[in-house]
Amino acid sequence: MRLSQAWIVTMKDFGIFRRKRYILYSLIAGPLALSVLLPASILFSTSPGEIPAATLSSILGGEFTIFIMLAGLLPSVIGAYSFIGEKVEKSLEPLLATPTTDSELLLGKSLAAFLPSIAATYVGAVLFMAIVDASTSGQVGHLIFPNLNALLILFPAAPLACVMNVEFSIIISSRVNDIRAAQQLGTMVILPLVAIFILAQTNAFAIDPFHLLIISGILLLADVALFYVSRTTFEREEILTKWK
Repeated sequence: MRLSQAWIVTMKDFGIFRRKRYILYSLIAGPLALSVLLPASILFSTSPGEIPAATLSSILGGEFTIFIMLAGLLPSVIGAYSFIGEKVEKSLEPLLATPTTDSELLLGKSLAAFLPSIAATYVGAVLFMAIVDASTSGQVGHLIFPNLNALLILFPAAPLACVMNVEFSIIISSRVNDIRAAQQLGTMVILPLVAIFILAQTNAFAIDPFHLLIISGILLLADVALFYVSRTTFEREEILTKWK
């Protein structure tokens, strides 16, 4: 596999994304809204000292798990356009006719969906942590973030959730020809991630390194399984004959 060829595909998709404002808005609006509104719903709805410091840290730690869900959601917008958008713009056949191998094409498009999504997730997470620390340092007496739980959420869990949606988008791209349908189907993959966030909010399980590593392990297994499915699904000969 030639990484240089895969990167050419990635850069080509980046150029397309810059021209699609709704993709840019999705990458900016979602993380920005969550990073500001979510902590504000807790911090500015209660009086200082009303919530014990330990409880406040626990609540905000549970809210931070939403960035696993966000990382798993953002690629549904980009991934759908990355694969099906080629057909809409009549550039699919010329692209598949190039000497780029299936693996290089698949990697290039996967990177094009993964890199902006995970970058937007990290920007939102950093803003979330900055707002929380600036608002609670006087009350709690120390900085809540960053901590070990946050690092485990941002590095093993969030990227694995992001990869899961990218691979799921590849599978969807071989079954549907409509971008909106692909985006709607792509959001289905985050349902387990939504469940994790809800369970964390209801204290169904502790937000601690042990459970976060278990979540990351499950996501890794899902990624491996989806990788093999997506790799067998993404065949240029089949796409050329079916996507007419």
